Amino acid sequence: MAGRLRALLCGLALLLSALPLRAAPPDLLLANVYRDGIELNQYLVSEKLDGVRAVWDGETLRFRSGHPVNAPRWFVDALPKLALDGELWIGRGQFDRTSGIVRRDFPDDAEWRQIRYMIFELPGAPGSFAERAVRIREIVTAAGLPWLAEIPQILAVDRNKLQKMLADTVKAGGEGLMLHRADAPYETGRSDTLLKLKPWLDAEALVVAHLPGKGKYTGQMGALRVRLPDGREFRLGTGFTDAQRRNPPPVGSTVTYRYRELTPNGLPRFASFLRIRQE
Repeated sequence: MAGRLRALLCGLALLLSALPLRAAPPDLLLANVYRDGIELNQYLVSEKLDGVRAVWDGETLRFRSGHPVNAPRWFVDALPKLALDGELWIGRGQFDRTSGIVRRDFPDDAEWRQIRYMIFELPGAPGSFAERAVRIREIVTAAGLPWLAEIPQILAVDRNKLQKMLADTVKAGGEGLMLHRADAPYETGRSDTLLKLKPWLDAEALVVAHLPGKGKYTGQMGALRVRLPDGREFRLGTGFTDAQRRNPPPVGSTVTYRYRELTPNGLPRFASFLRIRQE
């Protein structure tokens, strides 16, 4: 009996050792929201892709959470052996499809052939962002991989040009723009070094309760009660499909919502559910 138990424990240990380990969430640069008064001629602008952010450390591809991405070996083995930060992306308006593909436990080669790794930063690299942007282009060109690409960077110049870029991007199905200070060294944390500009703003909140529906939503979820990072709570009642009302985001999960602006009390105005945040 003792021998069989030892053998079982040894086998379990071997199995666990073969599983990919979750690392601590990587330190990344996070964007603030664009506001008027920014010195636009100091920024480079790119499209904000609605993909899944992924960080490559030269050996392992990971989500923002630190969880490894279960990508096919051919996808990661060919990547340059240096740190990259970017988005796993199929195309505009394809976030749900992209997320479904890259989060599978067992990758499907045919599906992954649709994914591109769009690079916008070189973690820890020296020089200004403008210099790193040139280096990204050189790295992508040298790699010559169909699934590795740069996100083009364009000088902002002035507000009129920026607003036209935003309008053109949104009209074509894009989500918005990102502005990155051209002279900035690499840094992490939330900073004005990186700004996002969208017709709608978005933020995250913790689900604390399901509120019952009324009328046509009787017997279903009518709204979520969500909590902001500062502890304040509000109702999030629009943006859900019928399926999501029947099977709402669980209490304790984090959801992303979009909104137009903040009220004088600092709460989101016209808030609408967007998606459950994936860890």
